[in-house]
Amino acid sequence: MADITLSRRTVLAGALAGTALAGCQFILPMSKPPRFFISLAQWSYHRALYAKEMDHLDFPRIAAERHGIHAVEYVNTFFKDKATDAAYLAEMNRRCRDLNVQQHLIMCDGEGDLGDPDDSARAKAVNNHHKWADAAKTLGCRSIRVNAASKGTPEEQARLAADGLRRLTEYCATLDLYCIVENHGGLSSHGDWLADVMRRVNHPRVGTLPDFGNFYEYDRYQGVTDMMPFARGVSAKSHDFDAVGNETKTDYRRMLTIVLDAGYRGHIGVEYEGERLPEAEGVQRTVDLLKKIRDA
Repeated sequence: MADITLSRRTVLAGALAGTALAGCQFILPMSKPPRFFISLAQWSYHRALYAKEMDHLDFPRIAAERHGIHAVEYVNTFFKDKATDAAYLAEMNRRCRDLNVQQHLIMCDGEGDLGDPDDSARAKAVNNHHKWADAAKTLGCRSIRVNAASKGTPEEQARLAADGLRRLTEYCATLDLYCIVENHGGLSSHGDWLADVMRRVNHPRVGTLPDFGNFYEYDRYQGVTDMMPFARGVSAKSHDFDAVGNETKTDYRRMLTIVLDAGYRGHIGVEYEGERLPEAEGVQRTVDLLKKIRDA
């Protein structure tokens, strides 16, 4: 019968070899992460929501099950009276947890002008946004999106908007949230003006949300370029598509090159705003176009 006694050196050598092989499982090359992630802006379904064909609480399920998107961007208009409703917010959390959906941000409208020339009205607007920042914190969001509306000369508006934004940003900072501004009409749709406001606020928790489509009397590609150094989110606005799936108003390849060249690697929110296609189809075509360019 063969001698099966193993020396201590043999056992130790075998154990080390086994350990090395086991370790190799954890150092194999991983697949490259995507160049950006895709989220879904609730405004994409504004027609269905206004018509009561979709309930706000069902939006995350539609995003996940219909479009395979697991990050959502809410619009406060669609749950306007629920900002301080603890039970309702808990239900939103439960549904998103069950669906593995990230609640990414809340877009806040209708709470007053953060750059109002009247000091008391401006202070009230800032305070009106606090409940949405609190709700965003409860929902695990990263940001609230606000507007930089004001009145007066461009210089006056920049000073006033920066004052309101600074106050709100300081509140958001206490909640570990970003306070981000979209180009959303008025002077905010001039990229250079909004970039100047960002520099005036000069706070690590303030930022921009460049929207591909919301530029008026200002070149959209230049506008996004102006805003990208401060971007904490990006909105891929879409309206219609040609026969091969390209958006007809915006050159998505050119726009995404601007976004990626700025070093941005976060979420890009799908925001379909067209009228010709059903909302679900418009959303999906936007998703498909973003993925096609991202994964090329």
